[in-house]
Amino acid sequence: MPDLEKLHAAVIEGDWKAAAAVTHAAIARGVAPLTIVGCLVPAMDEVGRLFECEEYFVPEMLLSARAMKASMEIVRPLLAAAGAEPVGRVVIGTVKGDLHDIGKNLVASMLEGGGFEVIDLGADVAPERFIEAATARHANLVALSALLTVTMPSMKTTVDAFQAAGLREQVKIMVGGAPVTQQYADAIGADGYSESAAGAVALARKLVVV
Repeated sequence: MPDLEKLHAAVIEGDWKAAAAVTHAAIARGVAPLTIVGCLVPAMDEVGRLFECEEYFVPEMLLSARAMKASMEIVRPLLAAAGAEPVGRVVIGTVKGDLHDIGKNLVASMLEGGGFEVIDLGADVAPERFIEAATARHANLVALSALLTVTMPSMKTTVDAFQAAGLREQVKIMVGGAPVTQQYADAIGADGYSESAAGAVALARKLVVV
């Protein structure tokens, strides 16, 4: 479908106005909402690949994420009305004491583009808020971000809080951020770690089917 080829291109080029216009046109022509999402997912996968290859950098990824969101904002109510189930439900936030959110926002956008329902709690999120949101929204995945070495212990506190609440077996917890490593993720009992936004999507897909 020519319209969806244009949507794919608009996301990769980071043109949010074109993405919104093409989405409206596709819906007017009777294209199913899930079909539109099926175009956004590979487009965001391609953006992630371009980032991994260092052809794209954070600004380009943010523009592509904005274009994807412009389309998703139109499609999301239609998906909900049709009862369409997402790939998984992710609660994401930057841990308590850390106010950095650019990386977290990028991962949240990539996850949404990957077909996940994303519940974004923002920055400086206490363990209790992660637990409340995961319980209320029946999330099967929690994503924790930290950009400061001094806030990394908040990740362990959050993992421990899920354990203490008896919810650790119900949700998978993934972690990421500049100072975080696979070794640290293993040490605190997280289920996964990714060093990039694109990698986070692949990891999330793997965790929700385990």
